[in-house]
Amino acid sequence: MSNEIIDNACDGNKQNKVKKFRMAYSLNNKQPVQCTLISDQPFFYMEDSFDAEDDYLLDEDYFMDGAEISEEDLLSEINSMKDKMSAYDAVSKECFLTKNQRLDQFKEDSDNMTLGQSAVVQTTLKDIEAFISKSRMATALYKQAQDNGVKIILSNQVENSAYDANAKTIFVRADIDIAEKFLLVVQELRHSWQDHNGAAANPLQYHPDQAILINRSQKADLAMAIIHAAWELKLSGDKTIWQRIESSSISDLGRAFAREAISDFRTLNDGKAASALFETWFLSERPNFEDKELIHMMMADHQNYDFTESDQSEKVLVNFICKLGEQPFGNNYLAKYAHMIMSDTLFTDVRDRANANFLWFIKFEQTFKETEQELQSSEVIKIAGIDQHINNKEDNQNEHGSYQSDRLQSAEIVSIKFKKRR
Repeated sequence: MSNEIIDNACDGNKQNKVKKFRMAYSLNNKQPVQCTLISDQPFFYMEDSFDAEDDYLLDEDYFMDGAEISEEDLLSEINSMKDKMSAYDAVSKECFLTKNQRLDQFKEDSDNMTLGQSAVVQTTLKDIEAFISKSRMATALYKQAQDNGVKIILSNQVENSAYDANAKTIFVRADIDIAEKFLLVVQELRHSWQDHNGAAANPLQYHPDQAILINRSQKADLAMAIIHAAWELKLSGDKTIWQRIESSSISDLGRAFAREAISDFRTLNDGKAASALFETWFLSERPNFEDKELIHMMMADHQNYDFTESDQSEKVLVNFICKLGEQPFGNNYLAKYAHMIMSDTLFTDVRDRANANFLWFIKFEQTFKETEQELQSSEVIKIAGIDQHINNKEDNQNEHGSYQSDRLQSAEIVSIKFKKRR
């Protein structure tokens, strides 16, 4: 532990000394957290490391070197982005609502809140199927759900929507408008798709760092299905659903998808539009909210959330990302980015300070529990009269012998200190 004394001038010649402490933790020769700052804020990860390999990006010579990047290529990329934005701006104007239309929507929402279900136009499953038939994505997801015996039930027993894998049932709230019903149905149909294609892994079965990435990716994939289906309805001539997207909180995802799709229709099948939406999801504040929900589940798990080392499931994680990126038609939109997604801080970092604090606590608690179990087992062996040093000499013959000897000797020293404290 080290401290830094900083002199701050105040009230003329008076000076106050403020101490700021920086701490680092180590357990079993492993460091579960890089650094922790003690201040008026909770503990959080201090990532002060700087990658020298990226320093060349700040060098002006990098931009002037024709071998690395040319002015023509740079201008071409800028013009391409301008063209995509201009093309989408023209499409976005089609979804513009007049003042009277907005007042009508406000009155409808007001009636829904005050009068309840009686103010909502009742819709049936056939009405939703009429929308589904206009989208290739929604139709394919619905067909697979039917083939697997999954049924859709409109009910007010759910807050919005839910997919029950055991009951093979999708529940969607009945007293909401048809546009929102359709979007929720597509979301849960994609959830069913994940379940039947091996991409509905339970994040709580993985290491916390990987659980965060799995949960985020699953949520981003659900958003992809919603936007994809809504865009296909717009291409079919029905702009009702896309207008809802434009006026909703996921409009940024819709624009990211549409900018690619409108510039080249092939991006719908090659996965470029879907991957652009996927990246935009991570660039927003949505990961913070999803992380918070998952971390609360970890801490409230009555079965004592347990996990293995992260390096034991990396191959499983790559396989999961590839399965998640599969679509009913077209190319896999995540497979070629799987390793990048696992290593890029955009997808893996916990940027919210409170979430990082609780996540560190979960990992530290697990490591402490494992160490405590090792100490207890070493004391049992000592009480039984078994000489640890003799066993260590025998274990030295295998490839991990020297490491096991040092570890057991350290465990003995810690156990002695632990007994003295007791």
